[in-house]
Amino acid sequence: MSLDAPTVLATKPLLGVLLGDCPAVPPMWLMRQAGRYLPEYRALRADKGGFLELVYDSEAAAEVTLQPLRRFGFDGAILFSDILIVPYAMGQDLWFETGEGPRLAPILAETDLSALKPDYSRYEAVYETVRQVKAALDPSVTFLGFAGSPWTIATYMVAGQGSKDQGAARRLAYGDPARFGALIDAIVDATVTYLSGQIEAGVEAVQLFDSWAGSLAPLQFDRWVIQPNAAIVRKLKALHPTIPIIGFPKGAGAKLPDYAAGTGVDAIGVDETVDPHWASRVLPKGLPVQGNLDPLALIAGGQAVEQAVDNIRAAFADRPHIMNLGHGILPDTPIAHVEALIAYVRNGERV
Repeated sequence: MSLDAPTVLATKPLLGVLLGDCPAVPPMWLMRQAGRYLPEYRALRADKGGFLELVYDSEAAAEVTLQPLRRFGFDGAILFSDILIVPYAMGQDLWFETGEGPRLAPILAETDLSALKPDYSRYEAVYETVRQVKAALDPSVTFLGFAGSPWTIATYMVAGQGSKDQGAARRLAYGDPARFGALIDAIVDATVTYLSGQIEAGVEAVQLFDSWAGSLAPLQFDRWVIQPNAAIVRKLKALHPTIPIIGFPKGAGAKLPDYAAGTGVDAIGVDETVDPHWASRVLPKGLPVQGNLDPLALIAGGQAVEQAVDNIRAAFADRPHIMNLGHGILPDTPIAHVEALIAYVRNGERV
C-alpha cells in the first residue's frame, strides 16, 4: 500500500492523524465498538450460536465489523475477531465456555511448545472477513486490523485461560526464561504472519493490544513487552513500510515513554488511568496518541463524559490525537451515551 499524504489527510481523517495530522476535531473510534452493547450484534450472535462460530463465519464477522459504522459513523472500523486466533493457529485448541471466557489446550505450563502443530490456514477466515469489509467500507473510514501482543498472548497460552494476575506466565518467565523466550519468539513470528495477511487483505493500520502489560515489573516489562513488540514493528515494517502501527500497553503507566521509544510504534494508546497531560509531556513530540476516555465515564454520560473529553482534548491539543476509550466499551453502555459522545466531540453539542 502506498500512502499519498495530502490525499489521505483530506479523505481519511483517522489515517491522517496516524500520519501526523492535527485536525481541529479529532477522529474517533471505540475499542470493542463492534460488540455486546449493540442489539444487532446480540441478535446475530444468538443466531450463530457462539462467539468462535461468529468469528469464523466471514460474512457474519464482516457484518459485525460494519454494524457500529452504520449506527454511529465512526472514523475507524476495527476488524471483528479475537486475539486468541494466533494461539489457535499456532496449534492450541480454542473454545469459549459460556459465562467464563476462552479456554486453550494443551496448557503450555505443562506442555512443551514443540508439541503444537501450527495450522496457519486458521487465519484464512479472518482474511476473508477483511476482504468483505473492505469491499463494503465507506472510503473515508480507516480500516484497522489488530493482534494481541506477545506477552498478553503468552499469558493465555501458558495458563490455558485468563487470570487475574497472570501468575502462571510470570512464574515461567522468571523460572525458565529460555523456555518462555522461545514461546514469545514463536508468537512474534505468528503475529507478523497474521498482521501481514490482514494488511494484504485490506486493512490500513494495525493495533497491538497488550492488555496485561501492567502486570510486569520494570525489567520484565522491557524483556517481555518492549522487546517483542519492537520485533513485530521491525519485521512488519520490513514487509509493509507505510502501514501505521498503534501500540496499546494497558497498565504501562510510567513505563509509557520507554515503550514508545523502545518499540518504534507509530502511535500509542493511553488507558484511562493515565493523566493525559502527563502523557503529552513525556511522550515523544509529534507522536500520535489515542484514548483515554474512561469507559465508565461513558456509561455515566452527561457532565462526566463532557468533562473527561474536555480534559483529554486540552491535553492533546498540540499533538495528533484519536479520540477513543482507555479500554473496551462495556456491554451495559447506553447507545444514547455513545451518540451524545459523538455529537459532543464533533459539534460541541450538549445533551
